[in-house]
Amino acid sequence: MDLQAFLITFREALEAILIVGVILTYLTRVEQTRFHKWVWSGVVLAIAASYGVALLFQIVLTGFAAMGSQNYLKIGIMLVSSGLLTHMILFMNKQNRDMQGKVQSRIAEILTIGGVLNMIVHSFLVVVREGVETVFFFAAITGGDIGKALQSWGALIGLLLACAIGVLFFKGTKRVKLGTFFKATSILLTMISAGLLVQAIGIMQDIGLMGTVYRTAGGQFGEVYNITWLMPEHPVDEIQYIRDTGHHPLINGQVGIFFRAFLGYTQNPSVEEFLFYWGYYLLVFVLLARQRRQREREAAAAMRAGR
Repeated sequence: MDLQAFLITFREALEAILIVGVILTYLTRVEQTRFHKWVWSGVVLAIAASYGVALLFQIVLTGFAAMGSQNYLKIGIMLVSSGLLTHMILFMNKQNRDMQGKVQSRIAEILTIGGVLNMIVHSFLVVVREGVETVFFFAAITGGDIGKALQSWGALIGLLLACAIGVLFFKGTKRVKLGTFFKATSILLTMISAGLLVQAIGIMQDIGLMGTVYRTAGGQFGEVYNITWLMPEHPVDEIQYIRDTGHHPLINGQVGIFFRAFLGYTQNPSVEEFLFYWGYYLLVFVLLARQRRQREREAAAAMRAGR
């Protein structure tokens, strides 16, 4: 259980730390640290809300009887988080372009209240999502005794390691140019957002909220491809693969479960998971291209007006 608690805490905490870290670093780089306290407020409220869910699950509800509703909660939070991350990607891209033509003293004019509120709300949602997921995962590995997992050395070490990696990552970004920082973090956020979207699609298909256009002759969901041989998305899938083939996959299932939780990796995506995942990247590309064309039109109009 200690190893399971370590992996769960590490992967859930790392994603939250990276996204909140991106928000805080962004505000620091544009000299708007006055908003840090509000971001941290969102984080603290999210931790309190996660603790409340754990308390409710442990005392009021009856263990696994409550887990039937977790999927609906996870789907809702994942979809909202994906939407907010998409807004943040577009917002940060716009800020980066606008700042290239403005002096630092006018940054306050660029940073809109709507963008800041989005960051604060997302700092809450991303932490509460990871916190609630941790609660349900801990309930699963302990038979409902969440406190047992919370008190294990694995949970503590996982949290400390995630914090250490987060600190090292963002210390390194201080030496990176602002434009490069925007591009790198936008790629990271896009990958996380696409992963959240495809995970939500997968859960909806698993519980019957969403169908598929492709089923096998046996009535099962058809898969676009199957790369379990490369990296199973869960240790259980690894065990089944070894049992069925007699061979070990190239990459351990413990690595797969991390990428599944962090970036939405799946070994055998359905048609819908595949289309939504890559369709999301296409959508972000189109929206960013549209932003760029709009800026070019505004710049051309400004030049004509100045003649």
